[in-house]
Amino acid sequence: MSDLGKLTYYLGIEVLQEKDGIMLRQESYVKKILAETGMSECNYVLVPREFGLELCKAKHEQSIDEKRYRRTIGCLRYLLHTRPDLSYPVGVLSRYLQEPRESHGVALKQVLRYLRGTTSHGFYFKRGNKTGLVGFSDSSLSVDLDNGRSTAGHIFYFNECPITWCFQKQQVVALSFCEA
Repeated sequence: MSDLGKLTYYLGIEVLQEKDGIMLRQESYVKKILAETGMSECNYVLVPREFGLELCKAKHEQSIDEKRYRRTIGCLRYLLHTRPDLSYPVGVLSRYLQEPRESHGVALKQVLRYLRGTTSHGFYFKRGNKTGLVGFSDSSLSVDLDNGRSTAGHIFYFNECPITWCFQKQQVVALSFCEA
């Protein structure tokens, strides 16, 4: 066995160890995704998904390249290990892997433009004596236009840093906000 020093890089995740905490991010991977998609020099946006955007199967729209769409979504799904802010938009876009349409491509470009402005985002685990676990959950009512199912999500923080999160389509159709 040999001592290689402090951990700096593991499975595409950059580990920056400082005196007051540890930063986990995937900045080089984000840059690689942007280069592969031709979005390295695009204008960035401040939100990963437009407010009020409603996606559906949209059979009347033109199809886009399925292989490229799937590859980009797959890359973004790996990026979710350090970016919970992308979980919801990437999860919604993942629903249309079978037959992606132009509106899905536009929404995907919005996510990529958001990445362009947030390449260095990640987790920061602060050192300190104060410990606390805080959780949040939320759900929507009938967001999916294709089948009427709601989307539910939760996120838990330990010392102000996310440690677990999940956003997924619910199994049954909710008839009220209480059920959702």
